Amino acid sequence: VQLQAYGGGLVQAGGSLRLSCAASGRTSSAYIMGWFRQAPGKERELVAGISWSGGSTYYADSVKGRFTISRDNAENTVHLQMNSLRPEDTALYFCATDRTEYSDNPALDWLYDYWGPGTLVTVSS
Repeated sequence: VQLQAYGGGLVQAGGSLRLSCAASGRTSSAYIMGWFRQAPGKERELVAGISWSGGSTYYADSVKGRFTISRDNAENTVHLQMNSLRPEDTALYFCATDRTEYSDNPALDWLYDYWGPGTLVTVSS
């Protein structure tokens, strides 16, 4: 499975960015997908996840109400709309997915097995 994320960049505090990730290398889209981030000196954290059907989502407390995850199974893509960005959102953002079809709990960070290269988001104050 290959994951390619794009859409990162530099934005001022209060601004918005939209990250996208395209998955390739498998015919089914019935997998959870999610976004992790890692800031310098900090551990990687699960920011948002979405079930294979899109019917269940997860958000870290720090991004609830500001970030929205969505997916397009026909295109095998997942998106992360990030609004009201803060300097503390600055991090390398990674797209991830699992290897088990029809997993339905995107909040479990240990379910994610495949990772793409990150895309850098920098929020200036």
